Amino acid sequence: QVQLMESGGGLVQPGGSLRLSCTASGNIFRANAMGWYRQAPGKQRELVAAISGGSNTNYADSVKGRFTISRDNAKNTVYLQMNSLKPEDTAVYYCNGPLSSWEEAQLGEFDFWGQGTQVTVSA
Repeated sequence: QVQLMESGGGLVQPGGSLRLSCTASGNIFRANAMGWYRQAPGKQRELVAAISGGSNTNYADSVKGRFTISRDNAKNTVYLQMNSLKPEDTAVYYCNGPLSSWEEAQLGEFDFWGQGTQVTVSA
């Protein structure tokens, strides 16, 4: 059974920080690459960060230097530490996997998505 459970979102002021968590079922997580996506109102879902099974990471230019993706394989959990948040980071954040390549992952072609977690950056 596919399970993706995102948490940790909330309302934060510009410049603030949040740490998102996503617990995935083992058949998704294992040693696979995982990614964090976000979807803002009226916009397409976009890939913001990815981490390989060996913990190599990649980031969208819009979040590079501010967001950090990490994983805990023992807990089937992937994290997204978000610092220096901006109003344009406001979106529902989702995780998913396994990812094949950064290019293909950007298509976000998964059959199942979790409920996501809302991040709102506002003064």
